[in-house]
Amino acid sequence: MELYNVGDPLESTTNVGPVISRAAVTSIQAQIDDALAKGAIDATPENSTFQNLPSEGHYISPRLLVNTNHSMTIMKEETFGPVIPVSKVSGDNEAVKLMNDSDYGLTASVWTKDIAKGEELIEKLDAGTVFVNRCDYPNPDLAWTGWKNSGLGCTLGPRAFDAFFKLKSFHVKEVQM
Repeated sequence: MELYNVGDPLESTTNVGPVISRAAVTSIQAQIDDALAKGAIDATPENSTFQNLPSEGHYISPRLLVNTNHSMTIMKEETFGPVIPVSKVSGDNEAVKLMNDSDYGLTASVWTKDIAKGEELIEKLDAGTVFVNRCDYPNPDLAWTGWKNSGLGCTLGPRAFDAFFKLKSFHVKEVQM
Protein backbone atom coordinates (compact mmCIF):
# COMPACT_ATOMS: atom_id res chain seq x y z
CA MET A 1 0.00 0.00 0.00
CA GLU A 2 2.98 2.28 0.46
CA LEU A 3 3.38 2.38 -3.32
CA TYR A 4 -0.28 2.98 -4.18
CA ASN A 5 -1.29 6.26 -5.76
CA VAL A 6 -4.74 7.72 -5.16
CA GLY A 7 -5.87 9.91 -8.02
CA ASP A 8 -7.45 10.31 -11.41
CA PRO A 9 -8.26 6.85 -12.80
CA LEU A 10 -7.30 8.06 -16.28
CA GLU A 11 -3.69 8.55 -15.14
CA SER A 12 -1.47 5.50 -15.69
CA THR A 13 0.17 5.90 -12.26
CA THR A 14 -3.13 5.72 -10.35
CA ASN A 15 -3.94 2.55 -8.40
CA VAL A 16 -6.97 3.81 -6.45
CA GLY A 17 -9.58 6.10 -7.95
CA PRO A 18 -12.75 7.65 -6.54
CA VAL A 19 -15.79 5.77 -5.29
CA ILE A 20 -19.19 6.16 -6.93
CA SER A 21 -20.73 8.97 -4.83
CA ARG A 22 -20.57 11.18 -1.75
CA ALA A 23 -23.05 8.75 -0.12
CA ALA A 24 -20.56 5.92 -0.75
CA VAL A 25 -17.78 7.90 0.97
CA THR A 26 -20.09 8.44 3.97
CA SER A 27 -21.08 4.74 4.10
CA ILE A 28 -17.48 3.51 3.84
CA GLN A 29 -16.31 5.95 6.52
CA ALA A 30 -19.15 4.81 8.81
CA GLN A 31 -17.97 1.19 8.45
CA ILE A 32 -14.38 2.24 9.24
CA ASP A 33 -15.52 4.25 12.27
CA ASP A 34 -17.65 1.34 13.52
CA ALA A 35 -14.70 -1.06 13.22
CA LEU A 36 -12.31 1.29 15.03
CA ALA A 37 -14.86 1.89 17.80
CA LYS A 38 -15.20 -1.88 18.27
CA GLY A 39 -11.46 -2.57 18.57
CA ALA A 40 -10.03 -2.70 15.06
CA ILE A 41 -6.58 -1.20 14.62
CA ASP A 42 -5.72 1.06 11.70
CA ALA A 43 -2.52 -0.45 10.29
CA THR A 44 -2.50 1.62 7.09
CA PRO A 45 1.08 2.40 6.05
CA GLU A 46 2.18 5.99 5.51
CA ASN A 47 1.43 7.26 2.02
CA SER A 48 1.34 10.93 1.02
CA THR A 49 -1.39 10.40 -1.58
CA PHE A 50 -3.67 9.01 1.14
CA GLN A 51 -3.37 12.32 3.05
CA ASN A 52 -3.63 14.56 -0.03
CA LEU A 53 -6.74 13.35 -1.80
CA PRO A 54 -7.86 15.08 -5.01
CA SER A 55 -10.32 17.91 -4.33
CA GLU A 56 -12.66 16.92 -7.16
CA GLY A 57 -14.42 13.57 -7.04
CA HIS A 58 -15.50 11.21 -4.30
CA TYR A 59 -12.24 10.01 -2.80
CA ILE A 60 -11.57 8.17 0.45
CA SER A 61 -8.17 7.11 1.74
CA PRO A 62 -7.41 3.39 1.48
CA ARG A 63 -7.30 1.67 4.86
CA LEU A 64 -5.84 -1.52 6.29
CA LEU A 65 -7.74 -2.56 9.42
CA VAL A 66 -6.47 -5.42 11.58
CA ASN A 67 -8.03 -7.09 14.61
CA THR A 68 -11.45 -7.00 12.94
CA ASN A 69 -14.29 -9.32 13.94
CA HIS A 70 -17.83 -10.14 12.89
CA SER A 71 -19.46 -7.72 15.31
CA MET A 72 -18.27 -5.00 12.90
CA THR A 73 -20.39 -3.92 9.94
CA ILE A 74 -17.33 -3.91 7.69
CA MET A 75 -17.19 -7.70 8.06
CA LYS A 76 -20.88 -8.30 7.31
CA GLU A 77 -21.92 -5.63 4.79
CA GLU A 78 -20.72 -4.80 1.31
CA THR A 79 -18.20 -1.95 1.43
CA PHE A 80 -17.40 -1.07 -2.21
CA GLY A 81 -14.39 0.95 -1.16
CA PRO A 82 -10.62 0.71 -0.63
CA VAL A 83 -10.64 -0.96 2.79
CA ILE A 84 -8.95 -4.24 3.72
CA PRO A 85 -10.28 -5.69 6.98
CA VAL A 86 -8.10 -8.50 8.36
CA SER A 87 -9.15 -11.10 10.93
CA LYS A 88 -7.03 -13.86 12.38
CA VAL A 89 -8.63 -17.31 12.14
CA SER A 90 -7.73 -20.72 13.52
CA GLY A 91 -7.88 -22.49 10.16
CA ASP A 92 -9.70 -23.04 6.89
CA ASN A 93 -12.98 -24.16 8.45
CA GLU A 94 -13.28 -21.03 10.57
CA ALA A 95 -12.26 -18.85 7.62
CA VAL A 96 -14.98 -20.35 5.40
CA LYS A 97 -17.57 -20.07 8.18
CA LEU A 98 -16.79 -16.39 8.72
CA MET A 99 -16.54 -15.60 5.00
CA ASN A 100 -20.00 -17.10 4.50
CA ASP A 101 -21.41 -15.26 7.55
CA SER A 102 -22.97 -12.46 5.55
CA ASP A 103 -26.18 -11.75 3.69
CA TYR A 104 -24.02 -10.90 0.69
CA GLY A 105 -21.88 -12.97 -1.65
CA LEU A 106 -20.50 -10.89 -4.50
CA THR A 107 -16.78 -11.57 -4.30
CA ALA A 108 -14.40 -13.54 -2.09
CA SER A 109 -10.63 -13.89 -2.15
CA VAL A 110 -8.51 -16.77 -0.82
CA TRP A 111 -4.79 -16.25 -0.22
CA THR A 112 -2.66 -19.38 -0.03
CA LYS A 113 0.62 -20.95 -1.15
CA ASP A 114 -1.27 -24.20 -1.79
CA ILE A 115 -3.24 -23.62 -5.02
CA ALA A 116 -5.03 -26.98 -4.76
CA LYS A 117 -6.26 -26.00 -1.28
CA GLY A 118 -7.37 -22.63 -2.63
CA GLU A 119 -9.36 -24.33 -5.39
CA GLU A 120 -10.93 -26.64 -2.79
CA LEU A 121 -12.03 -23.65 -0.72
CA ILE A 122 -13.66 -22.02 -3.77
CA GLU A 123 -16.35 -24.70 -3.68
CA LYS A 124 -17.14 -23.99 -0.02
CA LEU A 125 -17.59 -20.24 -0.36
CA ASP A 126 -21.03 -18.69 -0.86
CA ALA A 127 -19.85 -16.08 -3.36
CA GLY A 128 -20.49 -15.75 -7.06
CA THR A 129 -16.94 -14.68 -7.91
CA VAL A 130 -13.91 -16.08 -6.07
CA PHE A 131 -10.28 -15.16 -6.58
CA VAL A 132 -7.22 -17.08 -5.41
CA ASN A 133 -4.17 -14.96 -4.56
CA ARG A 134 -5.65 -11.79 -6.04
CA CYS A 135 -8.74 -9.68 -5.67
CA ASP A 136 -11.07 -7.74 -7.91
CA TYR A 137 -9.36 -8.55 -11.18
CA PRO A 138 -12.14 -8.58 -13.78
CA ASN A 139 -11.77 -10.88 -16.75
CA PRO A 140 -14.02 -10.11 -19.74
CA ASP A 141 -14.33 -13.84 -20.47
CA LEU A 142 -15.72 -14.76 -17.04
CA ALA A 143 -19.06 -13.76 -15.56
CA TRP A 144 -18.86 -11.54 -12.49
CA THR A 145 -21.91 -12.55 -10.52
CA GLY A 146 -23.17 -12.20 -6.98
CA TRP A 147 -24.96 -14.67 -4.75
CA LYS A 148 -27.35 -14.07 -1.87
CA ASN A 149 -28.34 -10.37 -1.69
CA SER A 150 -25.54 -9.23 -3.99
CA GLY A 151 -27.61 -8.34 -6.99
CA LEU A 152 -29.26 -10.07 -9.88
CA GLY A 153 -27.62 -11.44 -13.00
CA CYS A 154 -24.02 -10.78 -13.90
CA THR A 155 -21.63 -8.54 -15.75
CA LEU A 156 -18.83 -9.61 -18.07
CA GLY A 157 -18.62 -12.94 -19.88
CA PRO A 158 -20.89 -14.42 -22.53
CA ARG A 159 -23.89 -14.66 -20.16
CA ALA A 160 -23.80 -10.94 -19.49
CA PHE A 161 -23.33 -10.19 -23.18
CA ASP A 162 -26.38 -12.32 -23.99
CA ALA A 163 -28.49 -10.21 -21.62
CA PHE A 164 -28.28 -7.35 -24.11
CA PHE A 165 -30.12 -9.33 -26.76
CA LYS A 166 -33.71 -10.37 -27.10
CA LEU A 167 -33.55 -13.68 -28.89
CA LYS A 168 -35.98 -14.68 -31.56
CA SER A 169 -35.96 -17.94 -33.45
CA PHE A 170 -37.67 -18.23 -36.80
CA HIS A 171 -38.04 -20.67 -39.62
CA VAL A 172 -39.29 -19.83 -43.09
CA LYS A 173 -40.47 -22.47 -45.48
CA GLU A 174 -40.91 -21.44 -49.05
CA VAL A 175 -44.30 -22.19 -50.48
CA GLN A 176 -44.25 -24.48 -53.52
CA MET A 177 -46.53 -23.17 -56.26
